Amino acid sequence: RSRLTCGRRFCPPSPQRPAVSSGQQAGATAAEPESTGPVSLDRSGSVSIVVRAKPGSKHSGITDVSTEAVGVSIAAPPTDGEANAELIRFLASVLDVKKSQVSLDKGSRSRDKILTVDSSLSPEEVLRRLRQSTD
Repeated sequence: RSRLTCGRRFCPPSPQRPAVSSGQQAGATAAEPESTGPVSLDRSGSVSIVVRAKPGSKHSGITDVSTEAVGVSIAAPPTDGEANAELIRFLASVLDVKKSQVSLDKGSRSRDKILTVDSSLSPEEVLRRLRQSTD
């Protein structure tokens, strides 16, 4: 009657790993939202966009859409939040949504940012509109 102990009188049960079916990738669960590259659906139902900002450009535009991030050149200097405001304005115009529906979630002082879009657009539609407006 040997028993493994964890230093306590009663050990909590160890977590069981779920069985991975043949149609499911290891590490992914059915409850996890599917990611479509840099655009995904977050837990609140909003669309999240991973952006690599390039401030100080001559004009605002989408330079590339890779699997990691959407490259956006911004026609504003990276001072006093000017580039962030221009980024929100530009993405709202590209996605054809109101500026109030686009918000900066993470990365206010970084070039790598996460923006949230609160609209009825699907991640696939957002990605299509971003690719369509690529320079």
